[in-house]
Amino acid sequence: MPVDIPDILSRCPFFTQLDATGRSRLAAIAVTRSYEKGQLIFQQDVEPPGMFIVVDGLVRVYKLAPSGKEHVLHLASPGQTFAEVAAIADFPTPAFAEAVETTVCVMLPARALRQLLRDDHELCLQVLASMSFWVRHLVGLLEDIVLRDAVGRLARYLLDAPCDAQGVLRLPGLKKHLASHLNLTSETLSRTLRRLAEAGAIESAQDGAVKVIDGDALESAAEGAFPHY
Repeated sequence: MPVDIPDILSRCPFFTQLDATGRSRLAAIAVTRSYEKGQLIFQQDVEPPGMFIVVDGLVRVYKLAPSGKEHVLHLASPGQTFAEVAAIADFPTPAFAEAVETTVCVMLPARALRQLLRDDHELCLQVLASMSFWVRHLVGLLEDIVLRDAVGRLARYLLDAPCDAQGVLRLPGLKKHLASHLNLTSETLSRTLRRLAEAGAIESAQDGAVKVIDGDALESAAEGAFPHY
């Protein structure tokens, strides 16, 4: 199915600070890329191919410690971006990126993107504004890991994750990826999902789907006031 690149850019949260002209200029350099489940999109410490927007599927961005242990930095679902800073600032990719499932992305090639930003100062300022919102999001993720307990981290993730009109969202196929992203063990993640379900905040299904039942309860849990009913 053909990808409507202008529509993808207009709905991408990263580009909310861009006007229609800026999005049109980005769409002119964009290309579509497809990846099979398990395919490596790029490795750590290589020249960034570009900035990616997930159209369909799921991408995990992760680092490897010298011991070989993985830590998932980001789980990019439809509408979300990755490799932004490396592509714009022209430095090596700081992590690996892998398609968790069959995935389609729109890519803004790094060299063409940087040239466009050099040529169009207004677009450059708009992208800088978008970057500031992205940095604020990263600070929020750091606060989640440092200041929130397991329930708070998971509740915040569930509140921020994209869901359908019925409030149903799908967890990554391998829970260990989500556990790593939240800096939890797989056992703690499963136990925390059960606690939220028992409290009536969510319904958890065997196929990895989660339905938000009580958004206010999840919000309270995310802020450290876990419901006890």
